[in-house]
Amino acid sequence: MSENNIKKMLGNTFMDIADAIETGSFGAKVRVGITTLGSEHGTDNLVQGAELAARDAADFEIVLIGPKVDTELEVVEVQTEAEMHKKMEELLDSGYIQACVTMHYSFPIGVSTVGRVITPAVGKEMFIATTTGTSATNRSEAMVKNALYGIVAAKAMGQKEPTVGILNVDNARGVERALRELSDNGYPINFGESKRADGGSVMRGNDLLMGSVDVMVTDTLTGNIMMKVFSSYTTGGSYEALGYGYGPGIGIDYDKAILILSRASGVPVVANAIKYAASLAKGGLLDVAKSEFAAAKKAGLDEILKSFHKAAPAAATEEVVMPPKEVVTADINGIDILDLEDACEALWKEKIYAESGMGCTGPMILISEANKERAIEILAKAGYVAAQKPDC
Repeated sequence: MSENNIKKMLGNTFMDIADAIETGSFGAKVRVGITTLGSEHGTDNLVQGAELAARDAADFEIVLIGPKVDTELEVVEVQTEAEMHKKMEELLDSGYIQACVTMHYSFPIGVSTVGRVITPAVGKEMFIATTTGTSATNRSEAMVKNALYGIVAAKAMGQKEPTVGILNVDNARGVERALRELSDNGYPINFGESKRADGGSVMRGNDLLMGSVDVMVTDTLTGNIMMKVFSSYTTGGSYEALGYGYGPGIGIDYDKAILILSRASGVPVVANAIKYAASLAKGGLLDVAKSEFAAAKKAGLDEILKSFHKAAPAAATEEVVMPPKEVVTADINGIDILDLEDACEALWKEKIYAESGMGCTGPMILISEANKERAIEILAKAGYVAAQKPDC
């Protein structure tokens, strides 16, 4: 680091102390870093985004981490991406910056990012949980964690009771059951409702466009695709022009506020990502995360996550025989597609004829009206569906 940069950093630190003494507001202003190497649109794209954000930076300051550029913003000079990320971590660890926006950064397993988009139907903001990283190697476990990460981000942004929905992807029903169990155990989750006629907290593609919930839970790869579509559908894909970026990496025991941009993110998204970072820092992201995870663990989070890793049952000693075919006019929803065939066999073992099917709401078991009530009891006991009342 150059002598001028060291002097500037020391000067800023002393100014912070002086401001705090004068106003009595210690820690009111935060500093957000942004790394300036790696964009597909060049360093100028990132610098321009930072300068745009600086126009509204009444309560935060911006520090560029990268090569020397012509700007009035503070620059911590480095020449390579490896140096850049090392310096970013040093500045975060020292407390000189409270959050940083970067690209192409590797998080440990267990950490993934919560993006923030503007939905096109009514211009509503929505958090997508999650968009990069890997919360867990088991998909269902990862999505349960993703829901918590989304809630953490929303609460750090000032939403006291964010609504939560689960996107209708594979594993959605099992994730919903796990989250409802967590909520019933004492970690309150404010489940949202689909805007479609049949409602429910499992969301459709329409709900993505309408922003039906504050936090949309999905697997990370799907979330990543959604971020790219939401941010660049007006530009043809090469330039991300809308939204706030892929968001902060959040994880149990993770202690850094690092937000991710795509290498395709344009000036407006860069500026918004910096503002997102500043708001999260001021909202106490790390403290909120610590509090939320402690509350979830108290409600049995660890046991719920372990349930996704149960050993596979031993191979059946006898073949399950399908009962005689019946007319099936009733359906049972809420079964994960990965469990569909096993759920059918569970009913066959009880001499109940069932077929697997797929409707617009997702996987379902087709059954006769006469057997529906008993079938629900069997499936609920086996853990394939939540306990529910039969139709009146």
